[in-house]
Amino acid sequence: MKTLKKLYVQVLIAIAVAIVFGLLDPQRAVQMRPLGEAFIALLKMMLGPIIFCTVVHGIGHIRDFRKLGRLGIKTLLYFEVVSTIAMLVGFTVVNVLRPGDGLHAAALDASAGHAAGLIKAASADFTLTHFLLSIIPHTLVSAFVSGDILPVLFVSLLAGTALSLTAKPDWIALKLIGEAQTVVFKMLGFIMRLSPLGAFGAMASAVGSYGGSTLLYLLRYILTYYASALIFVFVVLGLVAGLAGLSIFRILALIKDEAVIAMGTAASEAAFPRLVSKLGQAGCDEAVVGFVLPAGYSFNIDGACLYMACGIGFIAQATDTPLPLSQQLALLAVMLVTSKGGAGAAGGALVKLTATLQSTRALPLSGVGLLFGIDRILAIATSTVNVIGNSVAVLVLAKWEGMFDRNKFDACLRGQPMRETGDAPRPAVPGRDPA
Repeated sequence: MKTLKKLYVQVLIAIAVAIVFGLLDPQRAVQMRPLGEAFIALLKMMLGPIIFCTVVHGIGHIRDFRKLGRLGIKTLLYFEVVSTIAMLVGFTVVNVLRPGDGLHAAALDASAGHAAGLIKAASADFTLTHFLLSIIPHTLVSAFVSGDILPVLFVSLLAGTALSLTAKPDWIALKLIGEAQTVVFKMLGFIMRLSPLGAFGAMASAVGSYGGSTLLYLLRYILTYYASALIFVFVVLGLVAGLAGLSIFRILALIKDEAVIAMGTAASEAAFPRLVSKLGQAGCDEAVVGFVLPAGYSFNIDGACLYMACGIGFIAQATDTPLPLSQQLALLAVMLVTSKGGAGAAGGALVKLTATLQSTRALPLSGVGLLFGIDRILAIATSTVNVIGNSVAVLVLAKWEGMFDRNKFDACLRGQPMRETGDAPRPAVPGRDPA
């Protein structure tokens, strides 16, 4: 009975029931979709307050801004290097296994072109200038209305820096931010109790909609993509974690609940709120968690990078379009820009892939329709890799910066009672004044 009380066990059971339900009664299973959408909407509602409270509370107590600047530079360099490696892994696997050979676009249903047209409309306005300007909100309040992470992070960094430079230790503003953080996490605890229901609705709808001929038709590509995800997690991220003195297997054991939630909802944003609490309780400094994790959800979306690289190679093979190594490297450079921002949401990686093809015109845009029917299945791996990649980033950067408590990490893994999700993490670290 104790096992059934664990969140990840409940989510796994819900996923298994949803798969059976989707296969036995597809028509009714599709009607469960609102359950998954409602759960994701509830979590997205909490993203803005959680990011703001965590970042402001973490930075507001920092007095050594050289440490923050050093962390920022290392974070961006880490993101770019790991994201590039993720794309190289995707290109390599799809070039070796070649899942698209023999799958001619003309053999697919004409609705694929219509699906590509719908996605094209969503990504047509993407440019580098538009992306950079979108970081700046129209007003301080509008940053929390749009639901995008980057504007909220931008405002939070400004507020946290201003508070750190002006606030005195006895200022009530510091205490208010800390108390607001506690309330926000308590609200999150209420919402997370619904995660099995949300995972059931999302998975049942996916299996009911796409569980038949489409999945069988593109099974080879699905297996190829999942293979690339496993290689990236256990080889690349395993090596990165090892260089920091951490084990990828222990990290996976730490975040298994959050990984399963991302797997069940196919949206890495669904795991974000709980990751903030989990990584803080596992020994990472609050400032590192508050800065690296939100930034990672826009700049270190490893699963989306894998998705885009594998997708481009697959579309080229399936549409019989020559794509030499030089063009693949050129597309990789473009994807370093187009992959940023918004791909943590369900379907975001598909839109970013379309934006890349739209801007380069290296491949037929209608080829995106090949992935439209199986996007929900691919998103399971994409979102899970996003969660694992960003968790590794936080732990590794905290370790490199000397802002990591190994004892807390080990205690968390030993299963010692953790605080309720409603209790915000507040570790004390060097370089910070007491709250």
